[in-house]
This record gives sequence, structure tokens and C-alpha cells, in this order.
Amino acid sequence: MQGILPLHKPKGMTSHDCVAKLRRILRTRKIGHTGTLDPEVTGVLPICIGRATKVAQYMSDYPKTYEGEVTIGFSTTTEDFTGEVIEEKAVNGLFSRQQIEEVLQSFMGEIVQIPPMYSAVKVNGKKLYEYARAGKEVERPKRQVIIHELTLLTAPEMVDGNKAKFSFRVHCSKGTYVRTLAVDIGKKLGYPAHMSALVRIASGPFKIEDCLSFTQIEDMMENGELQGELLKIEEALAFFKKIVVNEVTAAKVMNGMVLPMPKGIDEKRFTVYNEHGECLAIYMEHPSKAGFMKPEKILKNDVLG
Repeated sequence: MQGILPLHKPKGMTSHDCVAKLRRILRTRKIGHTGTLDPEVTGVLPICIGRATKVAQYMSDYPKTYEGEVTIGFSTTTEDFTGEVIEEKAVNGLFSRQQIEEVLQSFMGEIVQIPPMYSAVKVNGKKLYEYARAGKEVERPKRQVIIHELTLLTAPEMVDGNKAKFSFRVHCSKGTYVRTLAVDIGKKLGYPAHMSALVRIASGPFKIEDCLSFTQIEDMMENGELQGELLKIEEALAFFKKIVVNEVTAAKVMNGMVLPMPKGIDEKRFTVYNEHGECLAIYMEHPSKAGFMKPEKILKNDVLG
């Protein structure tokens, strides 16, 4: 069995938990996920099976789309609803829709984020959440991310008398912390805030409406229908520019040979296909031999297929 399985990750499971469960259901060890989702976040989690595990690292680079909720009035240790309250400030008047939209627009484009302490970012070989659980605060590396789109979905409303909340949709680059975005939105409004709900509705070309639940996967596996539902590697790599080679060159590609760079390619990384529509490899511009290309990842070879 091989291909891409778009999983609808349920609440309460880590991405690692999902992989472990799928290994039992599919009775195979060669499975990997393509981008961690926090346990309380649901939604799109593309899973690579068999030969498709070779492209998981490229799929992790996909831009992502989320729908979330910001609650204004208190912040937490984890920047979401699972943490302990660390700051409170009563909201004394409802924000207008225009106020919120102006703040959201200010985050468009390239922005700098500081990852939350409760995150898997490593500092000096340890994950930030390990420091956080030990009660230690360390300097966190800033990162640049891109907000492609940030849209208000629901008008702000008051909750519990002195707090406000609203929902939004964000289309963003790899590495964006939506929790941190929620906190920063609150800061611009003059209040502590946190992310109170989140679902990932798209990861690259994979949409939430195309995802399968564990129940559906188990039923399809039992009925022998699952392989037909898996997406091909070629669909996962469609965002790369591709070249098509003849049978002679295809054999060289599958053997990992350094080859002359084809005309008309100015990308540093691209895919190589045979005449049957199969993606054979991901090639890159040779770093030291001008006019040549070298393999970065062989996806199909003439020994293993």
C-alpha cells in the first residue's frame, strides 16, 4: 500500500498518536505525517504511506489554512485554552467589526513571531516545552512567517460579561503559530488574549472536505477499498515545476546520475517525470557544476520500483 492519505485528525490525539493508530489499522510500519498538529487542534493531516514517505519533508513546506477563534480578556501560559491564566483585563466595550478588520489587515504579509514557550521549537538541543514544564524561561528565536490572507469570519461578541470573542480564517506559510497570532491580535487591541479554538481546513492541495476519519479508514480497509482512495505522490508534488524525460534519460535518473540541466528551467528544485506520468525524482541545480543538475531525492529506481 502506498500513497497519500488525507486524515481528518480528531481532537485529543497527537500527530504521532495518529501515525501509531494507522500503523495498526493498515498493518504497515512505513507511515509518516507531514506537519504536526497540537492534540486539541483538529483537521487536515496528510499521511504518507509506503514510497510516499520519501516526499513527506516537501509536503511539510505547504502553506496552511486555519479557522480559529480568539478570546479577548485573558491570556494563558500555552497561548491557547489549555493553559493556565496568566493575565486578565476586563473588556469594557464591544469592538466594532471595522476595528477588528483593521487590526487583522495589519498582520498581512511578512511578520515576525516569537514561538510560544509551549512549542516544539528547539533551543540548545531542548524543546521549548521542556523548559516550560521545568519552569524555566529561555530566549526564543524570532522567526519570519508570511500571512497570505487573514479574514474575519464572525462579528465580535461579548461573553461572560467582560470578555469578547470572534472567529477568523488565516492562510499562512509553514511555521506560523496561530496561537501566537491570536495573542498578538489581542495586544494590538490593547488586551490579553488567547486562541480558544482551531481547525486546519487545508494543507497545500489537501482540503478538509476530502479527508477521511479513522472510522471511514477502518471500514475501507476491511472492504479492500482504501488503496483506491489514496492520492498519488504526483498530486502531492504538483507545486514543483516538472520536466519529462525519455526512456534513456529516465534510466539515468533512476540511477541517481548527475545530468545536464535542461533548457528553460530556472528553479533550484524541480521534479523529473517519465513519459508514463510517474515522478521519478526530485532534482536540484548542482551546487558546484554549472549547467548540471543532481538528484536530491530518488522516488523510483529500477531495482525497487
